[in-house]
Amino acid sequence: MIYSKEEILETIKMVNLEHLDIRTVTLGISLLDCIDPDPEKGICKVREKIQRLASDLLPQARHLERKYGIPIVNLRISVTPLSTILAAPIRGMSQEGALAFCVAFAQRMDQTCQEMGIDLMGGYSALVHYGMTSAEEVLIRSLPSVLSLTSALCASVQVATSSSGINMDAVMMMARVIKETAEKTVNGSGCARLVTLCNAPENIPFMAGAFHGYGNPETAINIGISGPGVIKSALESKKDLSLHELAVEIKKRAFKITRVGELIGREMARALNTRLGGVDLSLAPSFKVGDSVAEILEVMGIEKVGAPGSTAALALLTNAVKMGGAMATSAVGGYSGAFIPVSEDVGMVDAAASGALTIEKLEAMTSVCSVGLDMIAIPGDTPAETIAGLIADEMAIGVTNNKATGARLIPVPGAQAGEKVEFGGLFGSTVVMPVSPFSSREFIRRGGTCPPPIHSIRN
Repeated sequence: MIYSKEEILETIKMVNLEHLDIRTVTLGISLLDCIDPDPEKGICKVREKIQRLASDLLPQARHLERKYGIPIVNLRISVTPLSTILAAPIRGMSQEGALAFCVAFAQRMDQTCQEMGIDLMGGYSALVHYGMTSAEEVLIRSLPSVLSLTSALCASVQVATSSSGINMDAVMMMARVIKETAEKTVNGSGCARLVTLCNAPENIPFMAGAFHGYGNPETAINIGISGPGVIKSALESKKDLSLHELAVEIKKRAFKITRVGELIGREMARALNTRLGGVDLSLAPSFKVGDSVAEILEVMGIEKVGAPGSTAALALLTNAVKMGGAMATSAVGGYSGAFIPVSEDVGMVDAAASGALTIEKLEAMTSVCSVGLDMIAIPGDTPAETIAGLIADEMAIGVTNNKATGARLIPVPGAQAGEKVEFGGLFGSTVVMPVSPFSSREFIRRGGTCPPPIHSIRN
């Protein structure tokens, strides 16, 4: 890749003034060859492989930061869904013994991250969209204990796809797990590392949904870029542009942002002797002022996110980011759109606190952008059936529109709507958002499967 002097100077400006960074370099690792019926041998195989393949991740990332002057905010690892790895050693164990082993296994994984300087690890995961095995059920039941006893390990459970429909029994199970996890962790913060998924890509660099899918090679580098501040800065001086011209300006900036991600991804893959799996084009906000997707929408002309027109503005932004970014890399991966995690975006928090942004409006907006109902704090006394209803709604958007969606909901123990809550670090802070008082209990308790849409039959 050849960069002109002008591009280099513009990149320096984007880094220094517009909050451009590489949000994450995520190394995906297959653990399929670590499966062992002997519990201790299995743990040792997993730790040895991760330590061997990821030992250069931190030093190489710091080298690239110095070489190019581009911050790399997070270093992460994603692994094969661990329900597959755990199936052999827990076979024949009692329910209590299997749960205890899963927790011990998770703690060893968490310890590995801390020893290696890795920020987060994804892959404590199960794919149960068609139904669940006994090992997957044990993993899901272990989640509250695992998330309360670890700090770096992230968990995800896929409960729906466009071809399978929605596994409503799994949805209800996840709602109960979310409630229990919240009760076991400060401010429910364990739920920030737990997401319920639909149509999950196999090369996600972002947490909590990252796992190294079965179709991936032994290892792969996946890149998550940032850039809301770059887009916002470009649009602030373009007050008189038509919407079509606005989209063109966004595409230009998305192209430049993604070129940076492509560069770092290919250099990192070369250094670690692996391949570039994908560059996630998504605009990932942070809690810094000026680094907000909500602020982009407001610069576009929405008085406050949540106002009528917010969904249309977000659709324009997401589409333009995809079109510009896809021209800058041959390895588009992950979610690739625009993220709207409430607690991680200062503009979203402000809109929620003012009452402009509601959960219902957020749900509508998720139909045109990446992920779904993300990092949303709700009252701690929200019934499990209501949480299941929120998850099911988001899964239905993904299933029907053949897109990746997710739900990362945080019922904050003892908190009521309007109260402020801190999660710390990258997870930010937010206000607790009100949830409809009306119940979906009877619908949720029917259980079974919501069938896939007719357009899923494509053969």
